[in-house]
Amino acid sequence: MSVPAPMLATAGPPPDDPGRWAVEMKWDGIRGICRVSGGRVDFYSRNRNNITAPYPELAAAIAELAGRTDLILDGEIIAPDLSTGAPSFTRFQRRMHSTRPTGELVRAVPVQLFCFDLLELGGENIMPLPYIERRARLSELGLIGPSVRIPPYWTQIPIDTMLDTVASHALEGIVSKRLDSVYRPGMRSRMWLKTALRRTTDVIIVGWVPTSSGGESGALGSLVLGAHDERGRLVYVGHVGTGFTTADRRTLCEQLAGLAVAESPFDLPAPTGRVASARWVQPRLVGTVEYREFAGALRHPSWRGLREEIHAINVRLPSSP
Repeated sequence: MSVPAPMLATAGPPPDDPGRWAVEMKWDGIRGICRVSGGRVDFYSRNRNNITAPYPELAAAIAELAGRTDLILDGEIIAPDLSTGAPSFTRFQRRMHSTRPTGELVRAVPVQLFCFDLLELGGENIMPLPYIERRARLSELGLIGPSVRIPPYWTQIPIDTMLDTVASHALEGIVSKRLDSVYRPGMRSRMWLKTALRRTTDVIIVGWVPTSSGGESGALGSLVLGAHDERGRLVYVGHVGTGFTTADRRTLCEQLAGLAVAESPFDLPAPTGRVASARWVQPRLVGTVEYREFAGALRHPSWRGLREEIHAINVRLPSSP
């Protein structure tokens, strides 16, 4: 049983004909393809890397719920905020970077799998079926437990109502999926539309700037960020200097020290005034930032964390307003 790459949604406004669409909440975690074969459970990232080790309780839960049924699921692995229940990417980072989580960490930062699609069942490829039929088959499996959920979807609900609900619950946004959409592995399709209330984008760390005054000597002050344009060139998209914890800054400094290079990796010159004191690194590490808008550079970006499951070559410019 091979593992398909996940189908991806296109960023944009929600559809204006809601009768043909299902609306799901956009969960703030990482995508996970779950394969159950012969009782063995494995999770795979967007790049189809095996990411089972950090989430032993999820593997155990799926194994118990699925039994001997072979299947492939698509979903999101999240870490809920213990006070609100809303997914917290900040909390989730403590789990995603731990390949051998201790029992104490598992208890302190529990994770959940939100299953929102079924791709194979009992050896049968059901990706060619319409979304609505795949969701019906998924619901029939009864994959529900403390750490495994099948989140709902809504039809015939005004989009404004959905967006108001997302905002009131501090969620990331919505994903609108055509009821008749087939599952196209590895493709970004307009049959799925993602609408975020809080804009986020993946970025490549291209350099860093040390603090200019105060604080720890030589500590990370800000990161120099890049992305690939439509011609595949690595270009400057801004700096980020907020959203880091003290531990984040120290960890990033340690990682970046081993990637140092003498010259700017940008294919096009970056604004001289912004990078005059930058210390350059190999453009390998990918992170995520929140931002207000993008117009040549990110406005008011805030750091959210590293994304080890995403390759730098796949990071593209964020969409302009």
